[in-house]
Amino acid sequence: MTSDGTTQSATEPTGRARGRLLWPTAAWFWGLQFAVLNPLLAVLLVTVTGATPTQAGWVLGAYNVAGFVASLVIPALADRSGDYLRPLLVCALCGVGLTVVLAVTTALPVAVIALVVLGGPPGVGSTLLFAQLRHEGAARAQVVRTRAIVSFAWVVGPPLATVCTGAAGTPAALGLLTAIGLVNVVTALLLVRRRDAARTPNASGRERLLPQLSGWSRWGTVTAFVFLQMTNIATVTVTALFVSHDLHSPLGWAGAVLGAAALLEIPALLVLGRMVGRTSTRTVLAGGWCAGVLYYGLASLVQQPWQLLALQPLNAWFFATVAGVGLTVFQGAFRSPGLASGLFTNTRRIGAVLAGVLIAGLGDLPAPYRAVYEAATITVVAVLLAAAVATTRHRWEWSPDAR
Repeated sequence: MTSDGTTQSATEPTGRARGRLLWPTAAWFWGLQFAVLNPLLAVLLVTVTGATPTQAGWVLGAYNVAGFVASLVIPALADRSGDYLRPLLVCALCGVGLTVVLAVTTALPVAVIALVVLGGPPGVGSTLLFAQLRHEGAARAQVVRTRAIVSFAWVVGPPLATVCTGAAGTPAALGLLTAIGLVNVVTALLLVRRRDAARTPNASGRERLLPQLSGWSRWGTVTAFVFLQMTNIATVTVTALFVSHDLHSPLGWAGAVLGAAALLEIPALLVLGRMVGRTSTRTVLAGGWCAGVLYYGLASLVQQPWQLLALQPLNAWFFATVAGVGLTVFQGAFRSPGLASGLFTNTRRIGAVLAGVLIAGLGDLPAPYRAVYEAATITVVAVLLAAAVATTRHRWEWSPDAR
């Protein structure tokens, strides 16, 4: 019996416990699907359909274009309806459908159609999850903690995919992908059922798109994070070449550096999840970006691989700030959760394109790979200075009404 005279069901604590487990489970398996599928795609195309390396390259390009379009269209449609979970269920079903098609066909054209039509939506799953969190009014700390779970899945996914394929071949890899996809279907169904039982009001569908895309401060935010993502992608891309060519060391050091950065990102995100509820967003961002300046600046001066390895805590803190806290900044700047999460996801896609341009542009320098770190230092300093100027005119804080 409760204080107001009503009877509390004995199953309510169990239901709340299941609800607390549902979000982490969904985040883990959506992150795992993306992390397992991407390393296997080229292998599956070559071994299952007999594609040549050139054909595989073109197919993967088409797949990535489809993913980019899906990451724009699906969240926008979800914003219009104010429903992010039923599109999430559709994305989960597409993921299962893709693995089924790849398992039963050996024809390259069929595989291409499946990758373009069914392969794009599953990549939007994490975006829709974060959009639903924002829609439900989740605290920034919960968003960052959920992002940590996705990051951990990205660390585990690639080695899991390669070990599974190496031990039991492509059928086992497809079986693993199918199992992950089925779990995503189940968690999506449970989230829909939980949402419908709670009868959450559907307000976000009333937000108009174009007014949210206006304003220099919003586009300044998007631009800043595009360049920050670019620095991370560019330096990660050249790490192996930097270690082998500039530092004249075995490639194993590059693996240790990249592995340390990925593993340290998880505790960094968990610590940031505690900080964002107690410290202003500007302070957290400034601290993370300063860590990036220190990392890139010092990395451009290292002469031994162990020195680069010792700097990885700075790298992890910087990228955890960009990837975790940055998502909450977008969710505050754009009222529609799908638009916010979709735009943030695409800052990394656009950053990847710019990273390629940067690496190519520095290719003729005497030490091109070290120059990438130097350019990254200058870029983050420029973002810090631009943000300092912007905050003297406008208070930049995370809130649903942020401009």
